[in-house]
Formats: sequence, structure tokens, C-alpha cells
Amino acid sequence: MPRVLRRRGGRTRGVPRPPLPTPCENPCSAPSAGGLLLLIPTLFGLSVLLFAWVRALPGGPAVALLGERATPEAVARINELYGFNEPLYVQYFTWLGRLLTGDFGSSIQTGRPVLEEFVRRFPATLELSIAALIVAVGIGIPLGYWAARRHGKVWDHTAVVLSLIGITIPVFFLAFILKYVFAVQLGWLPSDGRQDPRIDATHYTNLYVFDGLITGEFDASWDAILHLILPALALGTIPLAIIVRITRASVLEVQNADYVRTGRAKGIGTGTLRNRFILRNAMLPVVTTVGLQAGLLISGAVLTETVFAFPGIGQFLARAIFTRDFPVLQGFIIFIAIAYALINLLVDLSYSVIDPRVRVQ
Repeated sequence: MPRVLRRRGGRTRGVPRPPLPTPCENPCSAPSAGGLLLLIPTLFGLSVLLFAWVRALPGGPAVALLGERATPEAVARINELYGFNEPLYVQYFTWLGRLLTGDFGSSIQTGRPVLEEFVRRFPATLELSIAALIVAVGIGIPLGYWAARRHGKVWDHTAVVLSLIGITIPVFFLAFILKYVFAVQLGWLPSDGRQDPRIDATHYTNLYVFDGLITGEFDASWDAILHLILPALALGTIPLAIIVRITRASVLEVQNADYVRTGRAKGIGTGTLRNRFILRNAMLPVVTTVGLQAGLLISGAVLTETVFAFPGIGQFLARAIFTRDFPVLQGFIIFIAIAYALINLLVDLSYSVIDPRVRVQ
């Protein structure tokens, strides 16, 4: 039975509200299990390219290892010891077979297994990457949203200019500036390392901040945070600038969508409209960007760790490049590629949590 319409004060009452339109009519689908299977040929192709690239580097590990003692006899002895005199396809399949069993080989410089070096150094890089990501996300998303809300005004232009400056400044240059100003001139923060050597701290996971919290050694945890501030700022500047620009563009696109205008016309509160309609729908491209930047932070910490003498995998990888340490280069880059792929997979799976229209099939 149809409802009776009554007019009061020029408004029609008694009409049920139509449902709010959604940005897309059909649920979007997240990557299925086929996406996992694509990792296999991707990593295989990467292993071939990586092996060819490492072998194409000028010089060789024997020459780099022996230095001035690199006589032809000594070079031949080193090549025979590590199998570098075998045909390339034999070297590749030997290395791939070991890799599939979890054997990354041993470092030519230190003689230690690459996996052992990784386990010892990766927590430092992980801690630095997490700190840099906190800086990038914690400042980038609010600043991008704030700039979009003031589109066309002076604060919006200021945020855009600052993000451009952040993208264009080289990481190593910014690292040297931060180190010179805040560590050398002002003396506010430590200039290098992970922790003051005078602190006798207990380390279970080699994540210094976390270890200090779980053991109750809060002074050690605070000192580790102080050592993280400058390298995290230097490493997180470029991701911060990118996140600001992506967040701003995404919010500008969403806040002009039809369903947002419909919500305003129906009198939905400003807070609800911003949180549930604008910010949440604008997060999908931002989350994708954050995932990509998280992978880049792990792989791009080489310069930052070198400037601040931060004992992570980046510093060790830089030394391996100069010494032509093939096992270290191959093992670390393969691991970074796997970590990068898994991070992007987690980002894809998070879409269904952020936006209920996304369904994992």
C-alpha cells in the first residue's frame, strides 16, 4: 500500500530514503590463488636475470678478494675453489639447486653462510624500515588529506611544493645534511650506529627497540629510538612525499564523487561523511602505494645505512658490490625480491578489509 505524502514547510515527509549509491556497482575482486602461482615464474625469471647481471660485473670475486696478490695462479685457484671456472649454465643450476634447499652459499669475504649473515643483519634493516614507514605514513596521509580539504589554497600549494622537494632531494644528500645539523652541530641526536656501546642491553630478536621493551630495559629502548630518528627521517622522506601526493589526489577524486554529493544532500554529518565515505574509499590507492614503498624501503636502505654506519643488510650489500661477493649479492637480492612480492600480496589481501566491496575469490 503506497504511503500518503504530506507537505509541511515545503518539504515532503513520509518518503523512505533511497539507499546511498556506491562507487562501483559490482564487487571488485582481489587477486586469487593464481596470483600466488605467478610468483613462481616471476622469481625464476628474476633469478636468471640476477645471475646474468652479477656475472656481467667488471672484474671478478677472485681479483677483488686477492687484491695486489692477484697472480694468474692465485686467481685460477680461487675460481676452482668456488666453481667460477665451470660453464655458466652449470654454475646457475648448481646455485639454483642450493637456493631451493635454503642454502644461499657462503660469503667470499667473511667465509660465513649468507643466510647467517642475513639473520644477523636483517633485524637492523627491518627496524629502520619500520621506523621510516611510520614517519612516511604518519605524516604523509594526514598531510595529503589536509591539503585536499584545502584544495587551491595556500596550504595546499605549500604541501605540493614540499612534496616535490622531498622527492627531488637525494637520500644520501639529505642524510649528510641531517647528520651534520642535528648530530654534529647541535649534538641533539647520535650520528651513527644502532646503540650506545656503553649500554649493556639484552638482545633476543636483534630488534633493539622491541628487545628493550620486553626486557624492561627502557633506557636501551629509548637509546635505540634516538639512533633511529635521523636515518628514518632520511630514508622516509621520499616515501612520505609520494604518499602525500597520492593521498591528496585520491581524496580530491573521491570527495567529488556522486555518492559523496548524495550524502551531503541527505544531510549526513560531516564527520561520518569524511570517515566512511571519503577517507575510507580513498585508502585503496594509498595502501597500494604504502605497500610498494615498504618494499622499496627494505631494498633502498643501502645509502642511508652507509652514511649512518647502520649495521644492516644495506651496508653489507654495498660492501659486497665493491668486493664482487657473488653469493652475497645473489642471496640478498633474491631474498629482497621474495620479501617485496610477499608485501605486495599482503597489500592485495588487505583490500577486502579496507573496502567490503572487495571480495577474495
